[in-house]
Amino acid sequence: MAKVIGHVVSTVKTDSHQHLKLMVVSPVDHKGQSVADSFIAVDHAQAGIGDFVLIMEEGGSARQLLENPEGAVDAIIVGVVDNIEQ
Repeated sequence: MAKVIGHVVSTVKTDSHQHLKLMVVSPVDHKGQSVADSFIAVDHAQAGIGDFVLIMEEGGSARQLLENPEGAVDAIIVGVVDNIEQ
């Protein structure tokens, strides 16, 4: 799980990133506390800044979701978390 903390604006992108929304995410624990360095993920779930999201960090699966087997994608947002029960 991660929290979206920003977005990336880029005027020049590799072909595999054209028309994709890139978000900066920070991995968090079940309490929402940051547990690792932030990284960039492709948004496949219409997430926004401040959302808690589910991340898939496996390039082959991410490329399959995007239907681009040659794409340069390692991490993808696959869901937005609505609620965390403790």
